Amino acid sequence: MNIRQHTIKKSVTVSGTGLHTGKPCNMTFRPAGINHGIKFQRIDLDGYPTVDADADLVVDTSRGTTLEQGNARVHTVEHTLAALVGLQIDNVLIELDGPEPPIMDGSSIDFIRALEFAGSQEQNATRKFFEPTESIFYEEPDRNVELAALPLNDYRLTVMVDYNSPILGSQHAALTHISQFTEEVASCRTFCFLHELEALHKQNLIQGGDLNNAIVIVDRQVEPEELEHLRELFNVPRVEVKAEGILNNVELRFKNEPARHKLLDLVGDLALVGRPMKTQILAARPGHAANVAFAKKIKRQIEKGGKNTIPQYDQSATPILDINQIAHVLPHRYPFRLVDKIIHMDETSVEGVKNVSINEPFFQGHFPGNPVMPGVLQIEAMAQTGGILVLNQVPDPENYWTYFVGIEKCRFRKMVMPGDTLVFRCELIAPLRRGMAKMVGKAYVAGKLVCEATMLASLVKREN
Repeated sequence: MNIRQHTIKKSVTVSGTGLHTGKPCNMTFRPAGINHGIKFQRIDLDGYPTVDADADLVVDTSRGTTLEQGNARVHTVEHTLAALVGLQIDNVLIELDGPEPPIMDGSSIDFIRALEFAGSQEQNATRKFFEPTESIFYEEPDRNVELAALPLNDYRLTVMVDYNSPILGSQHAALTHISQFTEEVASCRTFCFLHELEALHKQNLIQGGDLNNAIVIVDRQVEPEELEHLRELFNVPRVEVKAEGILNNVELRFKNEPARHKLLDLVGDLALVGRPMKTQILAARPGHAANVAFAKKIKRQIEKGGKNTIPQYDQSATPILDINQIAHVLPHRYPFRLVDKIIHMDETSVEGVKNVSINEPFFQGHFPGNPVMPGVLQIEAMAQTGGILVLNQVPDPENYWTYFVGIEKCRFRKMVMPGDTLVFRCELIAPLRRGMAKMVGKAYVAGKLVCEATMLASLVKREN
């Protein structure tokens, strides 16, 4: 999975008709900045209101997932969101000149192709994964619906559907790695049963549906008069029933295409959690209502732990900046280069790593026989980490020096010894003003706070 956030390189548009509203829509994906997330924008409404891709904004799950924020509503967002998750695109603005993304062929594949044409652009910030430390469960016993999120250092999904139908039967689908989404899941189309068609039409749903953008499953004998009625309803020359029980001779793309589409819907609905996830998702008989309820439960779990800002250091992950890249940003050299890696950086915060070795030169004189890292050097390492964040605020960091000019509320909580790994987190208190930056810095060893301080840095233009 991508470690850093991604957006798209250029804007791209897809056009078509909404499945349920039947309204035409041009939908344009546009690049967005770090931590922007996924947002929809109704450019056909006054003020161009935006709607966040957020589970708490879901207002309807009738055969699709509908969001509403303020006076703006966006219908059937799940196929669009699934494509973005499948391509690991974190930040994008989706402009629509209608109320609903186009249904295209009933899957996500046309969105995938458009986004691949736009290209993916890596951004200088790490992704903020949700990684459950214990299992999260959701169930609806009356409908035999069960969903679970289990701890896993990856994103995998397994779906089981069972409609008690002699045609559809019980089906399973699995996604073992998100990179498989494009080839294994994205082209799987939405489906419904024949007996649902007219009822859906009477509920003012599937107004943009036709026999080319959905699989219609026929699980009973159909009389000629009913086929004629369907022909008139969908305004097509002829309606036939294939021997396998699929309307109008539609060829399945996979034997378990319905189950794979349910997995697609689940990927899209869980995007409403608002973060990429590292977890194993198990789902029995999922649907939009259950998916969204589950997404809300996961979101509450994230909010419950939201105050915990202890940085998580995965030694195997690719850093934002390695030791050689840091040398191009900071002027410090041996023995005063005290940051080994930058593992996260966005517009307001940075996280860095310092591996403390017995070979550090200061251990020769600082308590020989009882080596302890000097507190002032812990603060210096933290200030260097923060200096990288400050330099990231300007477009030409190579033309500036950062000077550590003030410190407040400094506390040392625990001794740092050889063999420890210091993980720093520095966060700006306010935006950079007049070349001055104020930030809160904290240092951790094995998740325990060892020192903290409020620091003031000055950004000064280098003289030629």
